[in-house]
Amino acid sequence: MELKATSMGKRLAQHPYNRVRLLAAGVEVSGDRHEYLIPFNQLISIACKRGMVWGELEFHLPEDKVVRLHGTEWQETQRFFHYLQHAWQQWSQEMSEVSAQVLMALEQEIIAFTQQDRWLKRSELATVKESIQRQFSALPLPLSRMNEFDNCRARWQFCQQWLEQGETAIRQRNREWTTKVIKDYHEFFSTVETTPLNASQCEAVVNGEDALLVLAGAGSGKTSVLVARAGWLLKRKLAQPEQILLLAFGRQAAEEMNERIQQRLGESAIQARTFHALALHIIREGSNKQPVISKLESDSKARRQLLIDTWREQCNSKKAQASGWRQWLQDELAWEVAEGPFWQDDKLAQRLASRMERWLGLMRMHGGAQAAMIADVPEEYRDNFSKRVKLMAPLLKAWKGALKEEGAVDFSGLIHQAIAIIEKGRFISPWKHILVDEFQDISPQRAALLTALRQQNKRTSLFAVGDDWQAIYRFSGAEMSLTTAFHHYFGDGDRCVLDTTYRFNDRIGEIANRFVQQNPHQLRKPLNSLSKGNKKSVTLLPQEQLEPLLDKLSGYAKPEERVLMLARYHHLRPGILDKAKTRWPKLQIDFMTIHASKGQQADFVIMLGLHEGRDGFPAEARESIMEAGLLPQPEDFPDAEERRLAYVAITRARQQVWMLFDKDRPSVFVEYFRELGVPQSRKT
Repeated sequence: MELKATSMGKRLAQHPYNRVRLLAAGVEVSGDRHEYLIPFNQLISIACKRGMVWGELEFHLPEDKVVRLHGTEWQETQRFFHYLQHAWQQWSQEMSEVSAQVLMALEQEIIAFTQQDRWLKRSELATVKESIQRQFSALPLPLSRMNEFDNCRARWQFCQQWLEQGETAIRQRNREWTTKVIKDYHEFFSTVETTPLNASQCEAVVNGEDALLVLAGAGSGKTSVLVARAGWLLKRKLAQPEQILLLAFGRQAAEEMNERIQQRLGESAIQARTFHALALHIIREGSNKQPVISKLESDSKARRQLLIDTWREQCNSKKAQASGWRQWLQDELAWEVAEGPFWQDDKLAQRLASRMERWLGLMRMHGGAQAAMIADVPEEYRDNFSKRVKLMAPLLKAWKGALKEEGAVDFSGLIHQAIAIIEKGRFISPWKHILVDEFQDISPQRAALLTALRQQNKRTSLFAVGDDWQAIYRFSGAEMSLTTAFHHYFGDGDRCVLDTTYRFNDRIGEIANRFVQQNPHQLRKPLNSLSKGNKKSVTLLPQEQLEPLLDKLSGYAKPEERVLMLARYHHLRPGILDKAKTRWPKLQIDFMTIHASKGQQADFVIMLGLHEGRDGFPAEARESIMEAGLLPQPEDFPDAEERRLAYVAITRARQQVWMLFDKDRPSVFVEYFRELGVPQSRKT
């Protein structure tokens, strides 16, 4: 059947198309020079219109394209349109049956996916979407017409929802599954730890994403979640014990975790390791080497003496070295340096030794040649950094020489070797699940080891527990952005928050949380307390009130209750503690630096040293060129890390915190705490 424009209509319309012919499953629109074939499977709708004299047909196509035919006799146009419409609708109905079958199979595929008794990963959503798009491309009807047909509409909308709102759909489904599985495994979550896990802990444990960061504030049960996670993997048969790797940042923490796993899970095949122990294992398994850790790593006295001896020898024998070090100490660090052979000054040497230790460690952690280190530094202080590296070069050489003579490796070298062995394919990772505690303390080097393991075994999941509010080790190379931008570094996944603290009361929590969150760069998270405090749970107190405070504490503190005295620096230890054992024999007092107190807890905390100045708190923001070049860039907020250090100190306390300050030169933090409503007492 064919419809043509009249001679006059053709001449007046001046349109490229003047006739249309019905085909078996489409139409052909043509003119003297143009021809357009429109199959029914591309046709969205047909419109028939009447102009002043002639008829007009419009064929609507995808992407808002329209093909028009003008100048046809109106009655013939109507007849052709009705015949065409009937043929097109009959074809459409037949094709809707085919489409319904495709959509039904696709719907069943998605439902089968959602009904699995497990967590559905976000990474799997891409596969689901790919399947939907592939099946959609196989439909004989244009996608925009699916809602026209009763036998297709519901299934089409269901599939379309997963395609367009898959993130929301998979989140909702996982919420429903989580609620069900926590109820079904109520006994496990009630008994896996000494106290039943709360809702947020349970949700973190069952979350099955490939990369999961659990943000956990102070006292919120981070270790409990790690132990429960290992138990959950075993309970659900998601891994064998030897396929689970637990990582801690210190030997003592690893040992404590192993004891806890043995007690709670009765499983000795799961062994928590430090990153260095992991690197040692990889080297031994992936090569014929049996590396030994240098004694210098555990003997701080010998380590410092090696650096001092080398430094003195260099200054004594080379004028350029002596001049360079003098300039470094005077101009950059603002130290007072005596005339003549200043390197013989024991006090100065001991003071510098800790700095040299830090600089050497950062250079070893970088692992590259001197030229590479210099090239990585921002251009504005590259020249000065280059001079500092050259001054440190003899110490680095002496360190490597001592390692070679000992036939041993240091910690940084250990991790570099392990990464190289993995990348060469000489070590096959047996681990399907890696669980990391205190993730906020991770350095780029340790992160590179994790990444190498996961790249070598693509199915390895990463479950990390950390708290960016307790990130206080930037000086040793820890990089907080690895936590705050976790998924950027470790791939798509999820983030959970443990929202309850079992340690301190709500007043301590309120002050600590508000103080640290004044920095807008810290990740926001709730941290609710189970116990009630009062306004005096956190108190500012003049530092001369320390002895009266201890007198008062000795009157009501129970023998089993601990008093933790914390300071920014070890040398701020008050002399009054020398007589504490006899003056207050039943008062359990421990002194330590705030850095060392990480992971500790006590009933009462006394925070010392809230004064300004060189040894004040917050510490003066003086950073050497070496540190600026080798450490992550400082945060764009005043005293950001020092604020986190104060947060750590405050949150060690269960019942009460006293913050002792110097009335003549108070720390800037004192005013901040006053603004937060912390009361100030003149005496205890």
